[in-house]
Amino acid sequence: MSSTLVLLAAAAGLDPLLDWLERHRASLAGFRLLANSELARALAFRPAGAGFSLSEQEELGSIAAGADIRAAALVLAGQAMAVVAFPDPTSPPHSQPDTGLLMRACAIARTPLALNPASADLALRGLGRSRVAYLLFNPVAGSGDADAELARIRSLLEPQLLVSVVFTRQDLDPASQTRELVAMINARADDGGAMVVACGGDGTVSSVAAALAGTSIPLAVIPRGTANAFATAMGIPADLAGACRIVGAGHSRRIDIALCNDRPMVLLAGLGFEAGMVERTSRELKTRFGALAYVLAGAQQVLSQQPFQARLSIDGKTSALQAVAITVANVAPGTSVLAQGFGEVVPDDGLLEVTVATLASRLQGLNALAALMASAVVQSPTSHPDLLCLRARDIRIDTDTPQKLVIDGEMITSSSVQIRCRPDSLSVITPLN
Repeated sequence: MSSTLVLLAAAAGLDPLLDWLERHRASLAGFRLLANSELARALAFRPAGAGFSLSEQEELGSIAAGADIRAAALVLAGQAMAVVAFPDPTSPPHSQPDTGLLMRACAIARTPLALNPASADLALRGLGRSRVAYLLFNPVAGSGDADAELARIRSLLEPQLLVSVVFTRQDLDPASQTRELVAMINARADDGGAMVVACGGDGTVSSVAAALAGTSIPLAVIPRGTANAFATAMGIPADLAGACRIVGAGHSRRIDIALCNDRPMVLLAGLGFEAGMVERTSRELKTRFGALAYVLAGAQQVLSQQPFQARLSIDGKTSALQAVAITVANVAPGTSVLAQGFGEVVPDDGLLEVTVATLASRLQGLNALAALMASAVVQSPTSHPDLLCLRARDIRIDTDTPQKLVIDGEMITSSSVQIRCRPDSLSVITPLN
């Protein structure tokens, strides 16, 4: 299904259509907007128009040059989701869009046509309902009332989306449930605008993202976990209302994922400190202290972390070193301290951020952590002598003894780690920046 909304208005009909666009700014963010040149210019000069992204308006041109004819051709070719054209009854027919032509084209192609603000409201509501959101809801995530939160989420999303709820199950990996949804979406021609919404903590989000990687189906996130690292890194609000506004707007961007020992990795992998900290952070601790649990666990891990020997191969070049922590990040917020060697983790540059801590004492460890925190705050690379920071596409780590390895919150033990970046693999619903 096309996501293009065609907008047509001549000089006399510009103000009503501009007012309608401003009124529905949030809902329209999920559509590709294609306009005639008169409307595009008027919107560009309007103070509130900066938030709109008009696509290739030069393809339509002006009304006098046949913008309505081109719009009708797009409709007949199945390349328009709907047409919004506000004619002015007081203007000569040749100076405004040809409504007869548009009506015939839309009737043949069974495409909605709105000729005034009231019918445009109804058309937009119908288009929103034609977009399906499969909400994968983890009822055990978070510390609030799951039933009340689900009801709240549905009330916020359903004016714009048709919501289908799927509950996660303890006996089933959310990735398996997501793959079933992907197969169903791909089998249904009318689900071309479908998205999958992961509603839970980072474990749920990572599983869903891994299953959606390599598809055109976007991932939306409504965070309900403790750390919510993925949502924070993507700029998705932590409150339900704010997150639901982002989902309803539907603006998407493509980001990288990685494969870590052939397992999808959306966030990060860590040997040494990162793995020990995650292992110390029990569900009971997270329930009691929330995000502070990671800080407490990290402080304990600094005091007990032992160094290990490793051979690090970066894009084919190998070095031997002693480390207490090696973290490889694809997506990570500033609170993921050991990923902040460069001050920020870029999720769509085709590279992974590698931070290696080679420390000789606990005091050096505390100093290095402080340097990484400062680097995250000012979003600039650290220059601490005990931290090695690199960006790479392909990383291999071999250790003399098996080490605990955390991959997106899941703990395993391994003496060999292979991580490869897969650029532009995942479509994510994010705020407009």
